Amino acid sequence: MDRNLACVLLAAMALAGLGPGSVSADTPVKVEMVTTEGAIVLELYPDKAPKSVANFLTYVESGHYTGTLFHRVIDGFMIQGGGMDADMNEKPTKPPIRNEAGNQLTNDKYTIAMARTGEPHSATSQFFINTADNNSLNRAEAQDGFGYAVFGKVVSGQAVVDKIEKTPTKVAPNPKAAGVLMDDVPVKPISITSVRVIE
Repeated sequence: MDRNLACVLLAAMALAGLGPGSVSADTPVKVEMVTTEGAIVLELYPDKAPKSVANFLTYVESGHYTGTLFHRVIDGFMIQGGGMDADMNEKPTKPPIRNEAGNQLTNDKYTIAMARTGEPHSATSQFFINTADNNSLNRAEAQDGFGYAVFGKVVSGQAVVDKIEKTPTKVAPNPKAAGVLMDDVPVKPISITSVRVIE
């Protein structure tokens, strides 16, 4: 890992509550994400996805995720969150990060990956948890040649992910663009109440 990147990552981990000397840039980090449907524990891999993990931890430390929704849910595919507030308005974000999908981590069931637009290097705060083995999202099979960067996996709370995945959805107006509709929005709002580093 690049020395400067390692320093940035360790700084983000320290900000997120990991004390000096408690971890290295090669140590997995565990994060608890509490939702209105229950708790999910994620294991993040800074050795494989340093930019993505540092980015995620920076948003954790700032409290960005508190009160955000799982705003896009597709049964048999994934659940996406981390960007929309309770009124479905997109929260301000930091600059986008570089896509790390070439890190040998694949979009298998219960992995967490960075969400992005059609631009490969556009990921900010939004993420998704795969609810199936989504090989088409991996760099090797992605139509755009980039894919979606996995940076961790669910190690506890898989039943919570399954419950969110099965929630009924609707088509809803996009608050950002009049006349534009958003697909796959949960009928009953599902929000993140807290995210914290636990080890």
